[in-house]
This record gives sequence, C-alpha cells and structure tokens, in this order.
Amino acid sequence: MNPTALQTALELYLAHLTVERGLSANTLLAYRRDLTRYTAFLESRGCAAPADVAEPDVEDFVVAVRSGSDGRTALSASSAARTVVAVRGWHKFLLLDGATGLDPARAVKPPAQPKRLPKAISVADVERLLDAAGVGAGPVPLRDRALLELVYGTGARISEAVGLDIDDVDRTPGRATVRLFGKGTKERVVPLGAFALEAVESYLVQARPALAVGGTGGSPGVFLNTRGARLSRQSAWAVLRVAAERAGLAEAEHISPHTLRHSFATHLLAGGADVRVVQELLGHASVSTTQIYTMVTPDTLREVFAASHPRAQ
Repeated sequence: MNPTALQTALELYLAHLTVERGLSANTLLAYRRDLTRYTAFLESRGCAAPADVAEPDVEDFVVAVRSGSDGRTALSASSAARTVVAVRGWHKFLLLDGATGLDPARAVKPPAQPKRLPKAISVADVERLLDAAGVGAGPVPLRDRALLELVYGTGARISEAVGLDIDDVDRTPGRATVRLFGKGTKERVVPLGAFALEAVESYLVQARPALAVGGTGGSPGVFLNTRGARLSRQSAWAVLRVAAERAGLAEAEHISPHTLRHSFATHLLAGGADVRVVQELLGHASVSTTQIYTMVTPDTLREVFAASHPRAQ
C-alpha cells in the first residue's frame, strides 16, 4: 500500500529530526509513536494531506488522547503534553518547509498539569534525619549536621547553602541571620533559629578549621569538603541521602534537599505563619508560588472533619 500524503510528510519530519536535530533513538521513537497516532486520527476524520488539517482537528486530538476516545490508551496530562509538543513541532516544520500555508496547532495549548502538593516530611522525621547526619566522630558529621540544620532552619535552596561565605552568617545571639543569594542573585536575609545557630557554631569552631587545613586557597565558603574547598551541590545531596538512609526514613531515596525546603514552608504555615512571610523567607518572586503550600491535604480534611463535625463520630 502506498503511503498517504500525511505519512510521507511525517517521514520527512522524522528524517529532519534525525539528521538536522540529532535526536536520540528513544526520543525519535517517542515522536514516531505520538505522531503516528496523530496521523491515524486525522485520516479517520478525512484529512488526506497536511494542508487539510484545521485547528479544531488538533484540539479534538488533544481531547482524544486524554480520554482515549480514538480507541487507544488515554494518556496522563504530562504524556498528552509531550504529544502536543510533537504535534506542534511537526506543524511548525510543515509551515516553514512550505508544505502548508497555515499552522493549525499554533494556538493549541497542552492540557494543564494538575497541581501537586510539594512533598514534605513530618517534624519527627526531620529530627531523625538531623540526628542521623551528626552520627560519628570528626569534623564531617559536625559539618553535615550544620548543613542540614541550616537548610531546614532557613528554607534555603541547596545551591544557596553551599554558596554561603563566612561573611554571610551573622551569629549574634538573639538576632542571628544568614544572607542568601537566590535565583538571579536576588538577596534575602533570613533569621537563623537557635538549633541551626548552635549546629553552625559547633561546626565553625570545632570542625571547619580542621577541614580548611586540607586546602591551599583559603576558601571563604562556610561548608568545606575534606580537601578544604567549597562543598559542591552534588556532595551536599550525598550528605542528605546518606542521612535519610541512616535514619531509616520511608522512601529515603526520594528525599532531596528540596524536601527540607518544602518541609520548612509546610511546618511554618501549619504553625500559623502568614503566607506572605513564608514567601519572603523562601525568596519567591510571587506569592502564588508559595500558595501551593496552603493546599489542604486529604488527611487534613479528614482530621478537621472528625474533630469538628457533630455527626462525624
């Protein structure tokens, strides 16, 4: 059977992706799978060539892949979004190549991704994690405990924590702070709580000098590796991963430095902090970014219902 005009146009596009874009075999396979489903859908609607495709055809295809109404597996929002990217790329290519005079997919947007609650761990699990980080003798456990205490105690991103210099830490009792440099070098000053301050003090006095001996450049970084250089983000990740495993936390392999940042925000809001204060502490440009932490979980709904409704129990 001779290929249809749509199938021929698809093969030309896949050849373009292979030769001009140099995409990997797996990526090309995904493009072929998504666009083959798309061409079959178009042909079922009587579209024989790329020029026959109109915007409603593209929109209806997005509905079909989400619902499975084309007789194939319904896709999640993220998988459907990937398919829409492939469709839009193909139509843009067809327009630039002169095969069509219009781009029917230009205004079609991928399906909205569902908002997910940031993952946070309980206060008890945080305490277990911090205790596990400080297990052992020598300067490294003191450093690891101080690092994780600071990340959880300030909501710092891991890049902000390892980027700290000695001069960025004000250890004055009662008004201790750290100066963090976030995205776009945006600066913010965050209070350093008593537990984090104690851990940082212990590290700076008892451990950092021993780590600094191994270096030759006199790094100004707060957190140093065993060679006396600034601790890297990758090493900081390893510190957390080892501590999570040692603490025996559930799904320890999925706990990241951002988990502590999420936990910082979640625990503050649960304690009654105003969302705009949390926004400032996290360094979010918009309060809408912070508001995801205010989403009520199903567990919270059940707890409040059970405690508040006269006929709940």
